[in-house]
Amino acid sequence: MRDRAQLVIVGAGIVGTSAAYHLAELGLTDVLVVDQGPLFETGGSTSHAPGLVFQTSGSRSTCRIAQDSVDLYRSLELDGEPCWYGVGGIEVATTEARMMELRRRQGFARSFGLEGTELLTPEQTAERIPLLDPSKILGSYFVPTDGIAMAVRIATALARRASERGVAFRGGVTVTGFDVREGRVCGVRTDEGAIECERVLLCAGIWGPTVGAMAGVPIPLVAVQHQLVWTDPIPELAGETREVAHPLLRHQDVGIYFRHRQDHYGVGSYRHEPIVTAQKDIWRPGGAMPPAIAPFTPGDFDEAEREAARLLPALEGRMRPEDPARSLNGMFSFTPDGNPIVGESTHTRGVWVCEAVWVTHGGGMGRQVAEWIVNGEPGYDPSEADANRFYPFQTTPPYELARGKQLYREVYGIVHPLQQMSHPRKIRLSPFHGRHVALGAAFFTVAGWERPQWFEANRALLAGADWEEREGWAAMNWSPTVGAEHLATRERAGLFDITAFAKLDVAGPDACAFLERICANRIDRPVGAIVYTSMLTPSGGIRCDLTVTRKAEDLFRVVTGGGSGQHDLAWLRAQIREGERVTITERTGSLFALGLWGPRARDVLRAVTDEDVSNEAFPYMTARYLNVGEVGPVWAQRISYAGELGWELYGQFAMGDRAWELLWEAGEPHGIVAAGAGALDSLRLEKGYRLWNQDVDTEHDPFEAGLGFAVNMDQGDFQGRAALETKLRRGHARRLSCMTLDDPRAAVMGKEPVWSGGRVVSYVTSANRGYSIGRGIAYGYLPVELAVEGTPVEIEYFGERLAATVAADPQFDPKNERTRS
Repeated sequence: MRDRAQLVIVGAGIVGTSAAYHLAELGLTDVLVVDQGPLFETGGSTSHAPGLVFQTSGSRSTCRIAQDSVDLYRSLELDGEPCWYGVGGIEVATTEARMMELRRRQGFARSFGLEGTELLTPEQTAERIPLLDPSKILGSYFVPTDGIAMAVRIATALARRASERGVAFRGGVTVTGFDVREGRVCGVRTDEGAIECERVLLCAGIWGPTVGAMAGVPIPLVAVQHQLVWTDPIPELAGETREVAHPLLRHQDVGIYFRHRQDHYGVGSYRHEPIVTAQKDIWRPGGAMPPAIAPFTPGDFDEAEREAARLLPALEGRMRPEDPARSLNGMFSFTPDGNPIVGESTHTRGVWVCEAVWVTHGGGMGRQVAEWIVNGEPGYDPSEADANRFYPFQTTPPYELARGKQLYREVYGIVHPLQQMSHPRKIRLSPFHGRHVALGAAFFTVAGWERPQWFEANRALLAGADWEEREGWAAMNWSPTVGAEHLATRERAGLFDITAFAKLDVAGPDACAFLERICANRIDRPVGAIVYTSMLTPSGGIRCDLTVTRKAEDLFRVVTGGGSGQHDLAWLRAQIREGERVTITERTGSLFALGLWGPRARDVLRAVTDEDVSNEAFPYMTARYLNVGEVGPVWAQRISYAGELGWELYGQFAMGDRAWELLWEAGEPHGIVAAGAGALDSLRLEKGYRLWNQDVDTEHDPFEAGLGFAVNMDQGDFQGRAALETKLRRGHARRLSCMTLDDPRAAVMGKEPVWSGGRVVSYVTSANRGYSIGRGIAYGYLPVELAVEGTPVEIEYFGERLAATVAADPQFDPKNERTRS
């Protein structure tokens, strides 16, 4: 075995071999791939995976990565044997709720470029799957390019291609540790000797947490067992010699799927309580059973067996789950949020991760991580899979276990975009939590914080307006008090708990120069100046979207969203160059944060401080300390995500409850309301404020996102500047645009396809009702020729096309007069 390589990949399943192949394609061939098992049926999930590839996803990145995987798989063969069977995929509905979900899924497919999908009648479904009883379903969703991936063949074929370019593979090699010096990996230790290297890529699958721990890298996933039973030969398929001929079939209402193989079928089931295998209990290769397979538990399969025979009557009596030769419990990886874990860890530099990636995405995700390693950034926005997105509590064993189990239960569930987890909860509580409970808060969770979405105490503000009634999907996880809080904030004042906002202090003699280098806007401004800015990738995409406030000559406060806090913190720390005198301290848990916004906000603030908060003394986009009653100095930033006059107020966590009490008492004469995150989202959308990871991401630059005003091209060099100059010279093909729904009663939720001229031209990035303007608002990146006020478009909502019109951006206070007053 070689004792040196530029990069060592741990794991030779479909993900590791895909990464190796794509690295070689990009010119990085000094790569050694090691696996504890035999090549290339190594004993991990790749070895037993049923190979179903259903491409449709509510995530744009995930859906496209699945499409890329299919493109790769169908280009492969192994010794004359196909690696891919493009037989199509069918999802059936037996309830009206599932039928609506299938319409929504077809909308995702159209939004994200998955072409040729159809909604089928029961009879049309049975034409494609002759064993199916059409009387048992209401209809189905068909994707003609879905299919079966022969995972071991694919891994072998990719390894051969990589080998031809110089990549080396070794099986039967167990990693025992890593050499780390000054926070950076420099070697891999194995039972066959040490390997010197510059980087490591972990593709260890269900063993990821164990291997990651050796390098000091947390990989929060659990191995959950999943059942698969192969039937006896089916008389109706007698004489069928084709390896795969029938489309894949999912019956998600009962948590089962089917796949054809010659004269029999495989039936997989998620219809049982999760069975988690602890890391210490996962076997190594060479035992009586493959490591990623556990003994079958027949009792868990009873309901699946009944439902399978009900839908496909020919399977009746043909399933023998008690036969170990035809049944297995295979292990797959589940993470706390259901997404893969990909990227370079900030815990140990040089350790890259590509974990919790299933066969559906193995080919495409291998390409993404290879591009990231070689080019410095992947082709698609990586935020959903970012290895550094987890807060410390999310990498604790109890949290990983609880979330992994729940996501297994929901793998085929109909999950509303605003659905909240039921457990674990109350992990992080703001100092205002008790007051929120007393006001009847409906709590949503972000980054572990319990954050009010709306308050039942405000129901008395409702006056019987038409928008107070909603139906169907739009009515779920919503209350009309959201609109009441929105309007009360616009008319009077709202008090918002924004403690979940991530608060980071960047300090040191080089702090200013550091921020000037990574921010697209000028940061070197007087103490007290607030700067709204993007931080860009080398290609000009928006990696972070946040504010930077200068607190002192060498101290800056960065405020970003709670959901993106760890992502932004990790990225900021990764930008510090060797020798730069910069420290970054997270302050989120030590500071309360309140948003006091609305036209009466100044009256409220004046009542609790003896300092001058007039427009002249305290202008917009400035900050300073204010004395607020007994709370003492509170850091006040005059900025508003609600698009109203007001301040963000930051103080010592322990003083937060008193701060709320003072502001509430001062605000009561002015009609102040407690307002939740639901109202904040509708307020920001009316004002045209962007939301990171929805409206802006690494695949869009500030100019096409409508944020050119926050880019200072005259400040000198900054990361992404050269790319922006090129983009500006070439011109942009798309622009983030505001659309309003023509029917004032209509609503959309986000990610719906946008139609023009009989074709899909975009998708909705953000949507909500504009309670102040009296109609629904949606944003999306439109071709520039359509991004013109007055242009008619259509937004598809559960299969129905709703008329919409390209409108002014923003819809509310376009001159920014209210925030500056």
